[in-house]
Amino acid sequence: MITVITSFQFPKPVTREEARRIFLSAAPRYLGVAGLLRKYYVLSQDGTTAGGVYLWNSRVEAEAMYTESWRAVARETFGANPSVTYFDSPVVVDNITNEILSDE
Repeated sequence: MITVITSFQFPKPVTREEARRIFLSAAPRYLGVAGLLRKYYVLSQDGTTAGGVYLWNSRVEAEAMYTESWRAVARETFGANPSVTYFDSPVVVDNITNEILSDE
């Protein structure tokens, strides 16, 4: 499994409610994306930085998402260029399903 963390700086700070509205408008485009297991939207407490934490089945599936087209939509939606960082996630603890997941 792969975890991807994206982040960007808002041109000006936003409130939690403003961010929630923006995130809800963007969220439907991630439903049913091949290989995407879960996505979390995140906002810094001062409202200046936001992003996402994604859990993917594979790096290939993750890389298929973060195209120049995706970056353009992110710039349009959030007003800033996103950064994208990939991490291997060999083990995930899921306390909702009471499972420990491994990619082997």
